[in-house]
Amino acid sequence: MEGLAMLRQLIEQVQELCELYSSPSYDRHHHHLLPAQQHQLQLHRCCFLDLNNSSSDDGYYGLIMRKGKSSSFKMVENCKPPPTKKSRRERNREKLSDTAGSDEVMEDQIWKEFPEDLFEAMIARLPIATFFRFRSVCRKWNSLLASHSFSQHCTEVPQRHPWFYTITHEHEYANSGAVYDPSSNKWYHPLIPLLRTKIIIFPVASVGGLVCFIDIGHRNFYVCNPLTRSFKELPARSVRVWSRVAVGMTLNGNSTEMGYQVLWLGGDGEYEVYDSVKNTWTHPGSMPPNIKQPLSLNFQSQAVSIDGTLYFMRGEPEGIVSYDTATGVWKQFTIPSPPHLTDHALAECRGRIMLVGLLTKNAATCVCIWELQKMTLLWKEVDRMPNIWCLEFYGKHVRMACLGNKGLLMLSLRLGQMNRLVTYDVSTREWKRVPGCMFPRGRKRQWIASGTAFHPCPTAVA
Repeated sequence: MEGLAMLRQLIEQVQELCELYSSPSYDRHHHHLLPAQQHQLQLHRCCFLDLNNSSSDDGYYGLIMRKGKSSSFKMVENCKPPPTKKSRRERNREKLSDTAGSDEVMEDQIWKEFPEDLFEAMIARLPIATFFRFRSVCRKWNSLLASHSFSQHCTEVPQRHPWFYTITHEHEYANSGAVYDPSSNKWYHPLIPLLRTKIIIFPVASVGGLVCFIDIGHRNFYVCNPLTRSFKELPARSVRVWSRVAVGMTLNGNSTEMGYQVLWLGGDGEYEVYDSVKNTWTHPGSMPPNIKQPLSLNFQSQAVSIDGTLYFMRGEPEGIVSYDTATGVWKQFTIPSPPHLTDHALAECRGRIMLVGLLTKNAATCVCIWELQKMTLLWKEVDRMPNIWCLEFYGKHVRMACLGNKGLLMLSLRLGQMNRLVTYDVSTREWKRVPGCMFPRGRKRQWIASGTAFHPCPTAVA
C-alpha cells in the first residue's frame, strides 16, 4: 500500500511538471534554447506512459509516443525495457502470496453476524457455475438448494441468458447430453439419473429451470433439472396416442414451487395437460370446430410460452394455434409464411413472437429473423445472418434446426458432414459462433441432434 501511495504521489508531481512544460509562459522563457536543447525538451514532453490501458500487476508500463494535452500524460519512463510477459498462473500465484502476507484479518465478530437474508440474496446473484463451486465450501452453503428463502431470492433475480440442453446421435452418450453456457462459452456434460441406458430421449420443452424429455416412441415423459439432477418420470397418459406430438410447458406461478404444466398436442387435435401439483394427466375436451383439422403441426418448431399461453406452428393453413392454460381456450391465427422459406421455427423474446428460418432462392441460402406484427398478422423481417457467413452456404444443401427459442437462439446448420452451431441474440441482434462440443473422454466432436433452451435455476425441483 505504501508503494502505491508513493506511485500516486509521483504521478501527481509529474503532472504538475507536465502542466509547467506545456504552458505558454514556459515556451516563452525557453525560446532562446539551442536547437539540440529544444529537441531534447520536446522528447521530454512527448514520452509518457498511459496507465489507462495497463495494470499495476503487469510489472511494467508500455511506452507511448503521444503529443497533446498534458492531462493525458501520466508518468515518465525513458529507459526501462518491458520484461517478458508472465503467464496467468504466475500472476495469480503472486496475488495469492501477496494476500497471504498481508496483515488484513477477517473479524469473526463482524462476519458471524452478517445478515442471513443478505447473504442468500448475494449468493443468488452469482453466476451459476460459481454457485456450484461454492457449494463445496461447507454443508451450510450446500444446503441452500433446499432453502425456501433462497429459492425466493432466486426468483427475484432477473433471468440471464438461457443455457442449452442438447443431445447427440451417438448412442453411448445419448442420455448424458451436453449443456452449453453462452456466458462462459463452455460445454458441460451432466448425467440424467434413473434412465435405462437403452432409452433414447429428446428434450422438447422447458420452463423454470426444468427440461421436459420424451422417449423416441413418444409414449413416456420425463422432467429433470440438469443442474441438480432432480428427476421425475411422469405418470402414463390416459389417451394413447402413438403418433408424433408437440409439447409445451408453463408455470403455475413465478417458480416451480407453485407447480408447472405440460401439454402434448397431436396432429389429429387430441391433447392432454399434466399438472405437477395434482401429478395427473387431464383430458379437458376436444378442440373447437372452428380450428381446422388435421393440424399439420410443424414438429421441427418447438412451442413458445408467453404469459401462460402456448403457441404451436402449423402448416396447413399456415399460421399458429394457441392454448391458454388458465382458461383452456384454443385459438388459431392464419399467418402466411415468407416466400422461399424452408426450415423454420417459432421463437420469442420479451413477449414478442419471432420466426427464424432459411431463405433459399436459386443457389443462395441465408438465415433470417422475422417478428410477428400483431395488427396485421404478418411477418416482418428484422435481421438476417451476415453475408460473409451465408457465402459458406452458397450452392449447398443446408438444413436448419432451432435448438433454443427463448430470446437467445441456438441454430444447428448442417451441410453434408458438417454441423455449424451459432447463437443469435434477438435483443442485441448479435450473431456468434459456438465452439464445437467434444466428447467427455476423447477428442471426437459431437454431432448435435436436438436440444432446447432452459433458464438455469439451482432450486427448481421436478
